Amino acid sequence: MSFILEIIRLGLTNLRLHLLRSVLTTLGIIFGVGAVITMVSIGEGSTREALKQIERLGARNIIVRSQQPPESGQANQSTQRSWVSRYGLTYQDLEVVRQSMPDAAVIVPLKQVGSDVSRGAARKSSQVYGTTPDFPLVSNVQIARGRYLNQEDMDNQSLVAVIGHELAKQLFPFDDPLGATFRIDLKTVTVVGILAPVGLSGGAGAALVGRDLNLDAHIPLTTARAVFGDLVTRRSSGSFQASEVQIAEIYVMAMDRERVLIDAARIRRVLDVRHPALTDIGIIVPYELLARARKQAQAGKWIAGMIAGISLLVGGIGIMNIMLATVTERTREIGIRRALGATRKHIIWQFLVETSVLSTLGGAVGVALGLVLSFGLAVVVPLLYRLPLLGRYVDPDAALPTHVTTWSVLLSFFVAMLTGLVFGLYPAQKAAMQDPIVALRHD
Repeated sequence: MSFILEIIRLGLTNLRLHLLRSVLTTLGIIFGVGAVITMVSIGEGSTREALKQIERLGARNIIVRSQQPPESGQANQSTQRSWVSRYGLTYQDLEVVRQSMPDAAVIVPLKQVGSDVSRGAARKSSQVYGTTPDFPLVSNVQIARGRYLNQEDMDNQSLVAVIGHELAKQLFPFDDPLGATFRIDLKTVTVVGILAPVGLSGGAGAALVGRDLNLDAHIPLTTARAVFGDLVTRRSSGSFQASEVQIAEIYVMAMDRERVLIDAARIRRVLDVRHPALTDIGIIVPYELLARARKQAQAGKWIAGMIAGISLLVGGIGIMNIMLATVTERTREIGIRRALGATRKHIIWQFLVETSVLSTLGGAVGVALGLVLSFGLAVVVPLLYRLPLLGRYVDPDAALPTHVTTWSVLLSFFVAMLTGLVFGLYPAQKAAMQDPIVALRHD
């Protein structure tokens, strides 16, 4: 035990005598470990954020959506005139899905209505959907104030609406929306509930949903059918587009995650018979997207590991280079120690202790640097737009989510330690193989 302690003391003493050189030697390890932890945390944070947004669509959900066929879009672009396009899901499709999926937990349709919503001078394009009271079960919406639609609203075909958080701010900037009225086209509806903010206004979730849910308004499905009908118009300068879509979306919730892919395949087969090649229907299965995203995240981790290896390899080469120079510089010292009775094993251990201390300290400082950068970027990036010069080039909504993983910290630190041992072994052996007589005569 005393031998080991003495070797460690000698190694630390030699490093302290050449402090600047020791610090410069460890810079490769420090920056390598810090860069690996920071890079992995950024990648993991972005991946987790994307997965959260996809999961908000419901891992047990199967979303069937009406979509305009490509030929309809081309015709609309080439002829600036009035016309009506009919496509997408029908009421018969909804009944077929219900009959084909008796074991589904819940099936919820959405029907888009209205061309615009307005209140006084405030007017915007409509994002109004008729639906059922079960919609909160299959979506990421929660009531902030008031209530959601109920069966009484459905039975009475009530002119009531539940509006999104952002729509409430736009239509009622200074008033309490609850109990107030606004207009959908020419119909006046009463606000009975306000939705809590939904985090799908950007990113992967919004791309999948196709809209900002915070601007939605929900009315009873029966009201949508009886009062507004199936025709939806969109006006622009010099022309307008009208579409007749009976059902905009159908949400099918499977009983459990194990049945999601089976149910999705069944829905595809059923609807393919009624809509060949599914040209006017899209089917989104968030569970499939989750699985794909996780595979991509796993591939990203392997890539990060390879980059970590390269970064630490460069640091290891720096250590070996310095230690080889140290062997030449301390040749006479090695000769004196051998003459006083030190064995080759003692010399090897002395140099290995020095390289191990260098790599271990470098790894520890690198871990600290990586943690500071990871947490600091998540805080600093959203504030960059406030800077006088840089702010004009930064989006106010810019964010860089990070998540420090335990495996990246432990692995990078372990590899840093291993790097010191591996790259210090050759210089240590070279020092131990010195001939004592020749070493003593070295100037």
